[in-house]
Amino acid sequence: MKLIIKKFLLLLSVFSLLSAKSQVKNIGLPDIKNYKRTVYNAGTQNWNIDQDKNGIIYFANNEGLVQFNGTSWKNYQLPNKSVIRSLKVDKHGVVFVGGNNEFGYFKPNSKGKLVYQSLSSKLNTEDKKDINLIWRVHLYNETIIFQSFTKIFIFKNNKCSTINAPTKFQFSFVLNNKLYVQDKTEGVLELRAGKLYPIAGTKYFNGTEIWSMLQLSQERFLIMTLEKGLFIYEDGKVTPWNTEANNFVLKNTSLGGIIIDKKFIVLNTVLNGIAICDLNGKITQHLNHNKGIQNNTILTSFIDDQKNLWLGLDNGISFININSPFTFFDYSYNLSTVYSSVVFENNLYIATNQGLFYHPWDKDFKDEPFKLVPGTNAQAWNIQVFDTILLCASNRGALVINNKTATKLDPNGYFGFRAIPNKPSYILGLSYTGFSIFKKKNGKLILVNHVKGFNEIINSFEIELDNDFIWLHMEQYIYQIKLTANLSEIETITKHHKISNTIPGIKSLQKINNKVYFQSQNQFYRYSKEQEIFFKDKQMTALFKKVPLISSIKEDSQGNLWYTYNESLGVLKKNYAKKYTNSVAPFANLKGSLVKNFVSINTVDSKNIFIGLIDGLAHYDSEISSKYISKPRVFITNFSYPGESINANYTNNQTTEYTIPYRSNHVKFSFSSPTYENQENVKYSYKLVPFETEWHPWTTLSIKEYTNLKEGAYTMEIKAKNGYGIASNVTSLEFEISPPWYRHYFAYIFYVVLLISLFIITSNQIKLKIRKNKYYETIEQRRLYLEKEAKIRHEQHELEKEIEKLKNDKLQIQILSKDKELVNNSLQVAKKNKVLNGIIHKLKEIDNNQLDEATKFQVTKLNKSIVKEVNNDKSWKDLEKHIKNVHFEFLKRLKEKHPTISPRELDLSTYLLMNMSTKEIVEIMNISSGGVELARYRLRKKLELNKKENLTGYLMSI
Repeated sequence: MKLIIKKFLLLLSVFSLLSAKSQVKNIGLPDIKNYKRTVYNAGTQNWNIDQDKNGIIYFANNEGLVQFNGTSWKNYQLPNKSVIRSLKVDKHGVVFVGGNNEFGYFKPNSKGKLVYQSLSSKLNTEDKKDINLIWRVHLYNETIIFQSFTKIFIFKNNKCSTINAPTKFQFSFVLNNKLYVQDKTEGVLELRAGKLYPIAGTKYFNGTEIWSMLQLSQERFLIMTLEKGLFIYEDGKVTPWNTEANNFVLKNTSLGGIIIDKKFIVLNTVLNGIAICDLNGKITQHLNHNKGIQNNTILTSFIDDQKNLWLGLDNGISFININSPFTFFDYSYNLSTVYSSVVFENNLYIATNQGLFYHPWDKDFKDEPFKLVPGTNAQAWNIQVFDTILLCASNRGALVINNKTATKLDPNGYFGFRAIPNKPSYILGLSYTGFSIFKKKNGKLILVNHVKGFNEIINSFEIELDNDFIWLHMEQYIYQIKLTANLSEIETITKHHKISNTIPGIKSLQKINNKVYFQSQNQFYRYSKEQEIFFKDKQMTALFKKVPLISSIKEDSQGNLWYTYNESLGVLKKNYAKKYTNSVAPFANLKGSLVKNFVSINTVDSKNIFIGLIDGLAHYDSEISSKYISKPRVFITNFSYPGESINANYTNNQTTEYTIPYRSNHVKFSFSSPTYENQENVKYSYKLVPFETEWHPWTTLSIKEYTNLKEGAYTMEIKAKNGYGIASNVTSLEFEISPPWYRHYFAYIFYVVLLISLFIITSNQIKLKIRKNKYYETIEQRRLYLEKEAKIRHEQHELEKEIEKLKNDKLQIQILSKDKELVNNSLQVAKKNKVLNGIIHKLKEIDNNQLDEATKFQVTKLNKSIVKEVNNDKSWKDLEKHIKNVHFEFLKRLKEKHPTISPRELDLSTYLLMNMSTKEIVEIMNISSGGVELARYRLRKKLELNKKENLTGYLMSI
């Protein structure tokens, strides 16, 4: 028995794992993201899709190859710019593509850029003829196979072999490690050992195109034709697959499909989008243009490594998050802003801003929209069940909903209702004008009265009731209201501004386990009627200790506690042991979509949880494993600096270290995370080590630049966080900025050598200079000695000259004195001669006749003696000669300066130089005083002196 139980549990666990691996919900619409051609900037049609090991998606587009990394799109063309109809990516990231008369592969070069290499160009001349369109590319048994309508090209070990079509090939498929190709007349053929062998029974498909072959089991295949529908091929027999899925494709024309984990099948159509069915052919999901896909013609479909669905459309690309536990009801189901929901009498009722809508709970949600309950087309705030009564709080009033029709109890607008404790027949309603009392009577609900005493205008509120009080929360206040026993009016009302002296305000009011709690900053309080105080509930506070600061709390029908925080949603899930587990990640994508102050959570069961949104209704299946939430990957897609751009090959194992010249120290990084679900919420954080020590705050920007970096080794570290708040591992890229040439290590070696050389040269120069200084010092000392000696000699010479001068001056003085004396003597002689002449003159006057002979003889003798004395006197001539000898230099300079001067004037100049008076000059020159003055006048004219100039002074200056 135990063994049976173990085997059952094992099978159950395996089944649960398989279920968790892939889920396609049959209620609501999955999240759909459309990419128009203006976004990816290529052609409209997308014929094939594949993904590399890093999660990068590739599309075979009618204008070339399109690559998408989750952040940016890139396009690559074939040399002949033809359409690409097929592609396949191998494990090394090589993208094999087929176009019109051209096929080959794109491979990253050393800089990570995809470069095309043609394989068709290597064909011989015969094989190059009529290549036609390459519709399929296969990686098969270590070979690359390109298939067109006319030929199959098989590449292995750089060698190519060719197989011609018997008539005309259609499409080819690889199933169970076997390659099949359809021929127009020979049916389906299997390729074995380079030859084609027919498959029994497949000529049945002559005249139609097989777009897909899917393996359902080891020997059971689903064949999808263009116009004849779906068929099962097993044991050599072809039988129509008479199912709901077959009826769907027969109506809409099949373009093939894809299988999801051997559990679900995607059916591509020409006219009506896609349908997803199970292996029994029952359609669980139908998506078309009306339900969010941008085009109804599906050319191809692809399941990525996260089990999400990509569609290549006749016009655009669509991404469908089929692996999520969330689906949505939006405008296509006639829903807008949802405030409340409830399942009642096998109908799902939805209260919206446009009225109350319903949908049968037991019917398929695939195509039928919600319908409006007649008479409720107004703001419907709430829809609630009280025993067997469905009550709607609407702008039209308090409405009872019975058999999908509305009956008005009160025309006043209502926000909501609460059952009154200990009074099972009574219901309290909160209207736009106050409170009202309703009562169940004979299975019907009637309005009893409007409660008097409360007239507050309410626009945002929470209301809970306990056995004694009505608690009404508005903004930051709590109203504590007590009704009279007959419920007709308010007995007491108290307004509370805070619940604690340390915590201001009141954030939320909620009822959990039939107890009213008051919350602020995740601190929970209850009210003690006996003590009339709020007291802290430690158990509830501890439960929310590690939860972000909450805004509101709702308890669902399963006892789970749903809370809102920062426009986001979380839940404390209650298990069988009454323990709570916090869950936040699955609801991260709902951030910003919740209806503020009117959070609606309707838990029908664990597989059906409805959450009201501002633009519809979300359906959440909590039994779908959260393993679909995987850790994201992040890549540095581009690393560039001036003059260079490098694609980093989208790999986490970056071993290349890039060296950048200093002049290009402006670097730019582009990064991406191939996380295609909720891409707008993917965020990045980064830091440049060692330039930065802290991670940058999370941002949606996927580009970062750094300028003017110093030389050194750097590591750029990137991490990503998906919409569920899960962070990736860190991706890094190492690079080094070379120093400028003057700071390069070779430069430093040069500097060291230069310094050493300079030191040696300087040392030698210093030594040489010291020697030279000593030499020059010796020379200088010698020079100084000689200078001193010369100076002494000069001074001695000068002294001697001075002495000589003094002697000359003395001699001159003496000469002048002698000259003066000589002149005086000459003057005395002149006077003597004059006296003698006077005597001679007097002697001449004596009459000799009167004298005796003796006297006459004596007189005559005396006269002769005097005359002889006078005549023999040469003192004048000696005087003139002496004067000329003494003043020779003066007379020479005067003659040179004034060549016209006469000898008589030279004598006068000499007499003036000797400072003789006019009287003395008169006597010497033997002229009158007037003659001296005339001579002086003439001399002044010769010397060109004006009246103010002193003649004697001028002569002395010469």
